Amino acid sequence: MNVLFVLLHRRIMRANQKEVSIVMPCLNEAEALPYCLDKAFAFLKVNNIDGEVLVVDNGSYDDSAGIAVSHGAIVVTEDKKGYGAAIMAGIKEANGRYIIIGDADDSYDFSNIIEFVRLLRQGTDLVVGNRFNGGIQKHAMPFLHRYVGNPVLSFLGRVFFHIPVNDFHCGLRGIKKSSFEQLQLKTTGMEFASEMIVKAALYKLKISQTPVVLYPDKRNRPSHLKTWHDGWRHLRFLLLYSPRWLFLIPGITLMLLGIVGTIVLGTGPIEIGNKKLDVHTLVYTSGFVLLGFQFISFYFFSRLYAAVHGLWPGQEQFLENFNNRFSLERGIIAGIVLLGGGFFFMIKSFLYWRNTHFGNIDPVVVLRWVIPSVVLLVLGVQLVISFFYLSFLTIKSKD
Repeated sequence: MNVLFVLLHRRIMRANQKEVSIVMPCLNEAEALPYCLDKAFAFLKVNNIDGEVLVVDNGSYDDSAGIAVSHGAIVVTEDKKGYGAAIMAGIKEANGRYIIIGDADDSYDFSNIIEFVRLLRQGTDLVVGNRFNGGIQKHAMPFLHRYVGNPVLSFLGRVFFHIPVNDFHCGLRGIKKSSFEQLQLKTTGMEFASEMIVKAALYKLKISQTPVVLYPDKRNRPSHLKTWHDGWRHLRFLLLYSPRWLFLIPGITLMLLGIVGTIVLGTGPIEIGNKKLDVHTLVYTSGFVLLGFQFISFYFFSRLYAAVHGLWPGQEQFLENFNNRFSLERGIIAGIVLLGGGFFFMIKSFLYWRNTHFGNIDPVVVLRWVIPSVVLLVLGVQLVISFFYLSFLTIKSKD
């Protein structure tokens, strides 16, 4: 009977197109939810906005759903746990052109969100709250979140994606529903907050931020947010969507250090003060070359995979440029050249050994030829294999 009542209530409430839908993900928020609902409905009434309020019940075992219905909100049930899963379920059911997302713990003032609506009306696709500009009240945010987690992750997001957002994880934000549907968001956990902003930037949507105040929540239980676990999920997402910083830049750095070091030490030892660098250091610089190549290879693997499968927007040009400049045949030729260099140093070291009548040799001398030989041989094989695999990645199915 309760399920039928909720479904009937939802159908009645969604009869007409709305301008604004306020979506609140909810998991056992019976203490704070009434305050949020009263403020949200008051906001719609005071500002004469045709809107609706949706509460997404994400598995509550308290009376959150009943409270939402009694206050006139639409209840959406989402069994799959997670912040992102709840938000996506709520927006899917939302009937407004503009969506306002906010936590149901009364840490944000839903009666003071007119700036979000104003910016959306003016053409902004995504509006993100900025708690650091608006103000964080005492005990509203843990020390690590305020001074370490949020600033560091927001800084990385700005550097990786050139996004003018200072608070990546603010729970109060607004987005056009048409823009949200364009993003095709996938993550179901707390990293959903980062995915929304990153995808909006990749799709070149208009992003704005506005100051908001963060208040102490009214829950009488610990927060659902897990500091280290959710922080790592945010960082992992930022790295995975930025292969340039995850693979390319470290790879180029390692290869440059390795190539320069290998060339210098390959001609003889060098002295820095009273320190002497010789073949022992040459082994490490050669390892840098191989490791750097691996990083760069994975950069191209990820970019091509994303281009072929449409994971990021605007990757078609990258795929076309790659196919024009880096053909399989060119990769094979380059690999053969590297193999030739490796065999050259191999023969040189063999002749040196032969001149000693295959007896004792000076390891310092011969290692200056053997180490570069091994590096060139391994690189040659890796380059050919990598180009075969890259060619395999660029094969698009009919679908």
